[in-house]
Amino acid sequence: MKFLDRMGLRKKRVCPVERAGSLDSRLRRWVQNPRKILGPYIKEGMTVLDFGCGPGYFTIDIAQMVGKSGRVIAADLQEGMLRKLKDKIKETELEERITLHKCEENRIGLLEEVDFVLAFYMVHEIPNQEEFFRAIDSILKQEGMLFLVEPLFHVSKAGFEETIKKARGTGLEPVQRPRILLSKSVILQKSGCGL
Repeated sequence: MKFLDRMGLRKKRVCPVERAGSLDSRLRRWVQNPRKILGPYIKEGMTVLDFGCGPGYFTIDIAQMVGKSGRVIAADLQEGMLRKLKDKIKETELEERITLHKCEENRIGLLEEVDFVLAFYMVHEIPNQEEFFRAIDSILKQEGMLFLVEPLFHVSKAGFEETIKKARGTGLEPVQRPRILLSKSVILQKSGCGL
């Protein structure tokens, strides 16, 4: 299976490692505070996939929120992003809670079921979104959730609604539309209940 190739991640522009600092700034923390955004959804003991984690902007807070009994899988296509995150957590208690996972060019490469997936500002980079949503659906636990967030000025309203339609076609149903500054967002759940 050529999952990520079919999704076109190698051909699409992903944020380069050289720009990782812009993903992890104080200004961003003020505008998009991970605890405020994720607090209602992340609970102690959960297993969370931070897909497209970059340098770990959300990963560190997620690891603190899931507590010692929880786990975070920080997945990225770029080894350089994972190295930046590894350096941040080295010799901290979070090192035991965070598993770094490099996605392969042809698939996500995860079999472990997760309670929650965060896909923040990255799904628009995937040309074959249906394949992506099928892969996420396959690892979400029953009643598991995907928090999909896209940039307000980069993804049109119609484009975002089309993305949600593709997710629904794979069995993920919208259950909530949280408000996040400068973003379009939706919580999708693996179940028959939705809006």
